[in-house]
Amino acid sequence: MATVARPAGELVYSDVTTADGRRLRYEVSGAGSPVFLMHGTPGSRLGPRPRDSVLYRLGVRLISYDRPGYGGSDRDPGRSVASCAADVAAIADDLGLDTFAVVGRSGGGPHAMAAAALLPERVTRAAVLVSLRPSDADDMDWYAGMNSANVREFSTARHDELKLVESLRLQADRTRRSPGSLLETLRGQISGPDRRVVRDVTFERLLLETYAEAMRPGPWGWIDDNLALRRDWGFQLSEITQRVRLWHGADDNVVPASHTRWLAERIPRAEFEIQTDTAHFGAMEILPDILSWLAAENEPELVGARALAR
Repeated sequence: MATVARPAGELVYSDVTTADGRRLRYEVSGAGSPVFLMHGTPGSRLGPRPRDSVLYRLGVRLISYDRPGYGGSDRDPGRSVASCAADVAAIADDLGLDTFAVVGRSGGGPHAMAAAALLPERVTRAAVLVSLRPSDADDMDWYAGMNSANVREFSTARHDELKLVESLRLQADRTRRSPGSLLETLRGQISGPDRRVVRDVTFERLLLETYAEAMRPGPWGWIDDNLALRRDWGFQLSEITQRVRLWHGADDNVVPASHTRWLAERIPRAEFEIQTDTAHFGAMEILPDILSWLAAENEPELVGARALAR
């Protein structure tokens, strides 16, 4: 493990080398029960998260890392969603963690599910916020309710990889030079509740930081995420045996809430909540509550999927 610190000694990030020789970069904040946070697409380890003071109050030790190709992590060409399980295990081993919880937001949601499915002896609980569902099932219109930008991006990933690579190269280069450009593009596509969230100066700053770090090495993290999300994920939802909490904003047009309803019907021990008057970026606001649930112990058992009133 290589660790880089600020002059005052505060931890900034650590690097760990995987079994196949890749570098993974991660950060740890807070103290208490360990929870891995899987960032969105595009994103980085700097992605929006509670302040350290909040994490200490919640009793959560939050571990965030750059998926391959983003930020300080080396690219892993051809990676699948399932590939993240080995990366999470490598970081946990580096930290000396036997068990931990996981939470994934948006494009990080499938990766959190992969860790739960493929590391059943280590992942204690999982939470999945505003996540996509697999795209290979034919019992639902995968694009229904999705904004035009995402429809275009994901359909290109499915049918024309070369066109996707060129498109995201251009977008990543523009974002690297001006992170605010990606946020401005988003503002033209997202729903009213999401525009309210991203007007908050704190959330705006956090999004700009994560986008800048995500694109710093180039476009490949973003490209490989899109390709992995549209291919076979490499695991079955039925393999997830832990308790899982699913959450979605009802007004989400980035990833429609129908995706979470579909997941809830197929994950054996899932509970789910569709919250009104919020949307995709509402996942940033609900995260402290989710982290508290992940860190909790001795909660009553759930049988099957159920909806929570809110």
